Amino acid sequence: MPISRRFKQKQKKKRKIILLALVISSFLLVGVIAFAISLTQETKNATSKMYVPLEREEEEQTKLRITPFSILVAGVDDEKEAKYGRSDMLLLVTVNPKAEKISMVNIPRDTRLYIEELEREDKVNHAYSYGGINFTINALEKLLEIPIDYYVTTNFQGFEDIVDTLGGIEVDVPFTVDIQLADTLKWKTYTEGPMLLKGNEALAYVRMRKKDPEGDKGRNLRQKQVIQAILNESTRFSSVTKLDDLIENVGENVRTNMPTSDYLGFVKLYQEIKDSPIVPLTLEGQDKRIYSKIENKELSYFIPNEASLEELKQNLKANLGKN
Repeated sequence: MPISRRFKQKQKKKRKIILLALVISSFLLVGVIAFAISLTQETKNATSKMYVPLEREEEEQTKLRITPFSILVAGVDDEKEAKYGRSDMLLLVTVNPKAEKISMVNIPRDTRLYIEELEREDKVNHAYSYGGINFTINALEKLLEIPIDYYVTTNFQGFEDIVDTLGGIEVDVPFTVDIQLADTLKWKTYTEGPMLLKGNEALAYVRMRKKDPEGDKGRNLRQKQVIQAILNESTRFSSVTKLDDLIENVGENVRTNMPTSDYLGFVKLYQEIKDSPIVPLTLEGQDKRIYSKIENKELSYFIPNEASLEELKQNLKANLGKN
């Protein structure tokens, strides 16, 4: 395989890892902004810019902290030549406040489903390319047979800045290892036990795989560590003092249909149930190459397993109280 192609593939995988931490942390950082809504006009302007309602009209908003609700977290790969770019990562989260239960499932970007607006089956990330978050939500609601109440989208900008603005994050390193930092190319020793990581160090920590005794499994665990650390730090009341910098980091990169009035409720809810276990759900399936008339060539699609899809739908409905 040519070096340039291998490099692009590695970059693609790296960006997905960065995105997983960024999209979730950005959503919680939006909540931090609510603490100063009444203090500065700058904050009001920033939250106003982030708020982009869906095209469909909803007469009644989901009531946070009372009714079970769902959130679609989309990591967007911006493309200058495209109006919307593509959704590189789709994470569907259901929250049942009364049961204090959270479920989370990753929808593979190549998942083949029917996109009503295009009147054809295509990849779910193509739904975003053609019609943004509205096409994406409509297609996923039909596939999973559940309502998606809220969404939050963000691009790849700002991961290191967010971590640095929060003053770093503390993680419990599982083993001692030397990892090369991407920006400086210097090597840093990560020692077993609690460590405070800066932005570039956190980035290297979630990227490393080959030196982990558990391989991909170990990397997944470290990704969860970083996500949890960012969530915990970003929802501390002490983060209010860093509000202006947080606005600068995420204000231009985050969009959501959650009204500003619900931000604070979301943060309070998270504080109440943050110690509850997150139930990981899985959509199983197979990769398959199928000829695309639009692209005039074979493309690789992810075809959901029917039994797995049915099980996923039932679990999602159960957590939303729809059974």
